[in-house]
Amino acid sequence: MANAGQDAKFFQRGKIEELRAELQAAETKDKKYLKRKTALKKVVANITMGNDMSPLFTDVVQCLGTPLLEIKKMVYLFLVSYGRSKPDQIHLVIPNFLQDCNDRNPLIRALAIRTMSYIPIPVVTDALTEPLRHCLKDRDPYVRKTAAICVVKLYTADPRRAERGGFVEMLRDLMLDSNATVVANAVAALSEIGDRHDGVIFKLNLATANKLLTALGESSELVTLLTFDLLADSVHRWGQIYILDSLLRYVPERHADAELMAERIVVQLQHANSAVVLTTIKALLYLMNYMENRRLIDYCCKKMGPPLVTLLSSGPEVQYVALRNILLIIQRRPAVLKNDVKVFFCKYNDPIYVKLAKLEIMYRLARAENASEVLAELQEYASEVDVDFVRKAVRSIGRLAIKVEESADNCIQALLGLIETKVSYVVQETVIVTKDIFRRYPGKYEGIIPKLCENLDLLDEPESKAAMIWVLGQFSDRIDNSDELLDDLLYTFLDESVEVQLALLTAAVKLFIYKSKSDTTKELVHKVLKWATEDVDNPDLRDRGFMYWRMLAVNPAVAGEIVLAEKPAITTDSDRMDRGALDQLLLHTGTLGSIYHKNPETFIRNAAGKALIDSPALNTHSRAALVPLPRPQLPPAAINIPGPGPSEPRIDEAHISADDTPATESAPPAPPAPSSSNFSKEADISSDHDDGDDDEPPRAADPYSNLDGAFGNYLQDEPRPMAAGNQQANRHGDLDDLLF
Repeated sequence: MANAGQDAKFFQRGKIEELRAELQAAETKDKKYLKRKTALKKVVANITMGNDMSPLFTDVVQCLGTPLLEIKKMVYLFLVSYGRSKPDQIHLVIPNFLQDCNDRNPLIRALAIRTMSYIPIPVVTDALTEPLRHCLKDRDPYVRKTAAICVVKLYTADPRRAERGGFVEMLRDLMLDSNATVVANAVAALSEIGDRHDGVIFKLNLATANKLLTALGESSELVTLLTFDLLADSVHRWGQIYILDSLLRYVPERHADAELMAERIVVQLQHANSAVVLTTIKALLYLMNYMENRRLIDYCCKKMGPPLVTLLSSGPEVQYVALRNILLIIQRRPAVLKNDVKVFFCKYNDPIYVKLAKLEIMYRLARAENASEVLAELQEYASEVDVDFVRKAVRSIGRLAIKVEESADNCIQALLGLIETKVSYVVQETVIVTKDIFRRYPGKYEGIIPKLCENLDLLDEPESKAAMIWVLGQFSDRIDNSDELLDDLLYTFLDESVEVQLALLTAAVKLFIYKSKSDTTKELVHKVLKWATEDVDNPDLRDRGFMYWRMLAVNPAVAGEIVLAEKPAITTDSDRMDRGALDQLLLHTGTLGSIYHKNPETFIRNAAGKALIDSPALNTHSRAALVPLPRPQLPPAAINIPGPGPSEPRIDEAHISADDTPATESAPPAPPAPSSSNFSKEADISSDHDDGDDDEPPRAADPYSNLDGAFGNYLQDEPRPMAAGNQQANRHGDLDDLLF
């Protein structure tokens, strides 16, 4: 700590000439290397501040021969910063690299091999190959673990060299190393290579998976991973995370294998680190798809609840990550937190994004037994000052009434109380959810319609206006002055949004069908139809107007049967995510995909997709919802321009791409893959694109085409028509097959 405080004085902008003079002066009289160390500290400080120190390349490199480790670290840091920008001078350093790779000090050997891997220049990569091979077999575990990560850097710079040199096979051998830290780094390196779209496929067999589980408890918590491109040059992650995450690459062939593995990793749920806990939960959720023992599944669900609750005592950022993951987990395994709804009650100092996430989970966990507690809490939220939070709370009250029939009466009373507040946005949200309640319970709560009509003047948003207009049209036979109310709303027809115009058009037709003998009603519907067909540019509105006009003109009775047909009941169970998509998303628990609720390949270019893999152990319900992974797109075929020439290609050769040239022409023979390998190179998939239209190259999917609602919004709250299957599920509570 003392050195750190003293080194602060070096963080001053230095001039290149002054620093060069200090380095040159230090070479003459500096037996203890103090002057050289001071000058290098100034150089490193200027690099940290963003000043260009590359003109000092030659002077700094001359310090590399100093036997002091601290000086070597600073010189190597300089080379990492400016090595790739000096390809014409980097060859001067290679002899020092090779010498340090054979040094007696393992720290120097690891430092040299790591620095070389940071400089992806051909001359350095050529010199790196043999030292890296020796370091992967070094007697010191620190050197081996560093060399394992250096293979990733070599693979990034030159994948073919890494494959031909057998470095990937050597990484596989390191997974059986006696040192747990080396094992964790080897797994991390293979995972990074396997996640590349052009990398090898990294899979685990049962023996290797058991070896990794043995190393799981022994591994040091910190693994240094030198990532490429997206993150900083080094990030620190827990060694357990890499081992646990790699278990998703193992496909159990028997139920007993998955159950035994789950029993061995469930203890990791007690870990203090939130990332380890979430990764353990991800592995358990994955293994449950291959388990048959119902009692063990219930036990794992019970053990997952307390760690998730503990995460909510962390900071708001960690809370939000936990809440977004919990929202996915309880859709797939509702038994995990079914008795812990009180944990998600909002605190006064919670950020708004945490409150909204908790609100969604409260609704998901609501059932007949706890509906009264949830409703009382939602009523408290409806009196808050944050407008978005209040809106969401009011809408959640309506969704609660739709989801839990036993609480519908109490929810209606709560909504009526909110209407009495006369607060504009509260009344508007109440009208919106009341419309859905009318559809969920037809003929039961129409007595509150007069209360809604009294607050018609408070409605100024399109969604609430459209909802109220739907009520006026649907129940115009029960509202005495419905024609007057609709006529008032029609004054601004041409200025309203399309959503309101469509609602007004349909409501006017319903009014005419109910009160066809009234002259006022006839004039009103004629006026609306004339506006919709002659004065409006929107094609949807115009087409609906023509359709209604023709139906009323041809056969008013049939028009009444169509327009006033019985609406299907709605339920909020239909907003549960598709089972296959949910299983796929749970494979990304604890990652950015679980926060967006989107698969990473939809918003990260070249990200590798994940999905459950079929096997004899996969249970029936999971197999029925399997999502096939799309094969990676091949490069488009070479463009051939037809025309006269000395020799015209035959028809069967006209569309051969450059990738289809015989291997004997230029490509060197690939080494045979070992029979016991845990990974394999991606097979040739050109036959999958042979669809008979060779002139059109395969179209790459747009990675940004499915980002609507990535962060969650009110659209997901919209109730939908209830299917027959959902009706039965509603009677029996939570779906029993969610446990499998």
